[in-house]
Amino acid sequence: MDWVNNKYLTRIERLVSEYNQGQVQSIGISVRPKQSLAGRQQRSVSRPLNVGASSAQPGAGGFGSSPNNAFLSTNGNNSGGRNNNRSAPVSAAQLLAGDHSANSSPMPNANRFEITGGELTNRTSSGGDDDWADFDWSEVQGAGDSPSKNNQGPSAAAQSVHSTNTLNSAAPPVRSLGGMGYGAGADLGSSRRETPRAQVEGAINHAGGLNTTFTFKSFVEGKSNQLGLAAAQQVAENPGGAYNPLFIYGGVGLGKTHLMHAVGNAIQNRNPNAKVIYLHSERFVADMVKALQLNAINDFKRYYRSVDALLIDDIQFFSGKERSQEEFFHTFNALLEGGQQIILTCDRYPKEIKNVEERLKSRFGWGLTVAVEPPELETRVAILMKKAVSVNMDLPNEAAFFIAQRVRSNVRELEGALKRVIAHSHFTRRPIDVPLVTEALKDLLALQSKQVSIDNIQRVVAEYYKIKVSDLHSKRRSRSVARPRQVAMALAKELTNHSLPEIGEAFGGRDHTTVLHACRKIKELKEIDGEMQTDVKNLMRLLTT
Repeated sequence: MDWVNNKYLTRIERLVSEYNQGQVQSIGISVRPKQSLAGRQQRSVSRPLNVGASSAQPGAGGFGSSPNNAFLSTNGNNSGGRNNNRSAPVSAAQLLAGDHSANSSPMPNANRFEITGGELTNRTSSGGDDDWADFDWSEVQGAGDSPSKNNQGPSAAAQSVHSTNTLNSAAPPVRSLGGMGYGAGADLGSSRRETPRAQVEGAINHAGGLNTTFTFKSFVEGKSNQLGLAAAQQVAENPGGAYNPLFIYGGVGLGKTHLMHAVGNAIQNRNPNAKVIYLHSERFVADMVKALQLNAINDFKRYYRSVDALLIDDIQFFSGKERSQEEFFHTFNALLEGGQQIILTCDRYPKEIKNVEERLKSRFGWGLTVAVEPPELETRVAILMKKAVSVNMDLPNEAAFFIAQRVRSNVRELEGALKRVIAHSHFTRRPIDVPLVTEALKDLLALQSKQVSIDNIQRVVAEYYKIKVSDLHSKRRSRSVARPRQVAMALAKELTNHSLPEIGEAFGGRDHTTVLHACRKIKELKEIDGEMQTDVKNLMRLLTT
């Protein structure tokens, strides 16, 4: 028992101290089976060791039915009696020496974890807890799960029978020295090391992760998100069907995550037993790393491949993470083969994601890929009005238009601006109107006017179309110059507060009617020309982010 003294004495002393202070109800050590002296000399390395403490009372009729039992047992030898009175304090030395009184009872099998003495000897020969880093945890098992049929005396057989009864009742939590195992309900924080299964299952148990406030009912539809909304609703009605995977891409704060949660909530409303998991891509990576560290990758795979719908946000964070990409690739294939729904979001088109394997990019496009664009003016106004109603605030139309005309980048900034206006109204006890909005958003409006100017628009447009800024000011009418000039004028009207005459003056002294014609022309082209629509979208992103 020298290897026990050297490795576990301090831990046994700690449990003894807790027992003496009443923090745990019972404590025990069990070594089995009993061998002859010759047998112990020849086979001592194969003896299982069990040391543990119980802080709860076992079910009635099971071993240690008294809540105040201290127990020490060596199977096949001293079974011990029972005493309903709390035993006298014991010491670690008594436990190790086998000095136990008649009021001892065997350790409950249901919550006992075993490892052979030989395995402990091999792994404690060099000392230190790091020796367990490469240990094969499949060797550690509950004694009641699959009791050995060899060398079992009457006492061992009796314990096997009782372990069944204990498992069927509320088993007491048992802490196993060395951190190898816990009974159900044990305080995981009290041990120096948890079991890998407990760590992995606890780490990846996201309990769905869905935000119940993100529903289709609370989503504001507009031209910018019409296709994405229709696709999401179709997936919610028929998960795992034609649109699998559903890939939604677009800039920050445009409603991608809202649509994803809305699908998940709709699926669970139709089928409360459906397993729908939402998480950020970085959480998927963290779960996988944890599983690899604990040699529990199979638990990780079982968890993610058993879902009915897997919703992963911001897939672009897989960039450069080769091991995560490989595992997600196999998970992706397994889910598709099983008819389970996958929904992914990203800030860019799949082919534009850098440092992601081509085989993954191609699979992202197997289902349906939809874009969510920045909301147009009408949609921004509708979003503001809906948010105001949700907080029982009266927002005049002119105030909503004023905010929507000046906050154009994304929905989050729009909602943030509205919150500032509402707070300003509340603190000053004034009704919301345009002067109050101007006062509440003065810092934001001043910063925006500095960032988006006609000069800045001309510079960005010239760089985008690979022409000179002077070409935009010139009288040249060639298509390669006239079309970029019209785009720049339309953007100046959309993104600045300058009047049409002021915009015309900035483009070589042109008349305001020329500016008006340019704005109408670009609006028409956006509706029929996909290339023009893409150009305007990209320029808006460059100017507002």
